[in-house]
Amino acid sequence: MRDVYNRADETIFFAMEYTDEQLAEDSLRGHEPAFAELVSRYVKPLYRFVLQFVHDQDTAEDLVQETFVKAWKHLSRFDRTKKFKTWIFTIAKRTTYDFLKKKKTLSFVLFADEEGKNVLENEPDQLPSAEDILDQETTAEQLAAAVGLLTPTYRTLLLLRYQEDFSLAEIAEILHEPYNTIKSRHQRALKSLKQEYQQTTASKPFPRA
Repeated sequence: MRDVYNRADETIFFAMEYTDEQLAEDSLRGHEPAFAELVSRYVKPLYRFVLQFVHDQDTAEDLVQETFVKAWKHLSRFDRTKKFKTWIFTIAKRTTYDFLKKKKTLSFVLFADEEGKNVLENEPDQLPSAEDILDQETTAEQLAAAVGLLTPTYRTLLLLRYQEDFSLAEIAEILHEPYNTIKSRHQRALKSLKQEYQQTTASKPFPRA
């Protein structure tokens, strides 16, 4: 596994021509370069995801490595009718949770609202997007500053939704939460992001072009 991991950047001959699911199928047939390509595609997104929980680069790298080892060992369990991306992120979440529980640093609930409860709120079906809820003149620096002030719960959800492009249903599957909980939390995360953004720009305005 370590050899496959290190050679990920050498397996680019079929890079974007194969879907994740096709690569997983080839990996099951013993084609190591296929799995190496999957590692290449997901090592950075998984690292960003895990880092939200552990806040330590070395630990995040180790947990991502462990995630790929588990995926390699249990690839036969992957349901090829579903998305590989959702499956690998789910493994990363469980691996990280197990680590935090062993370290006894999971004393707070990562996936709860600001009051520590999973409250199902009645929210409209059409949720605002990040573009809708923020001013169109938002800069990358302003947005990054606002996101950095959010709780780990909200930060992780918005990362999965807008950076990794998961649907709310897929996020619910990854985090093993009811869909309505994720839907409600997403709404609150966007509201919180807007508030942090407004406070950030009010206290330290950026010059306009």
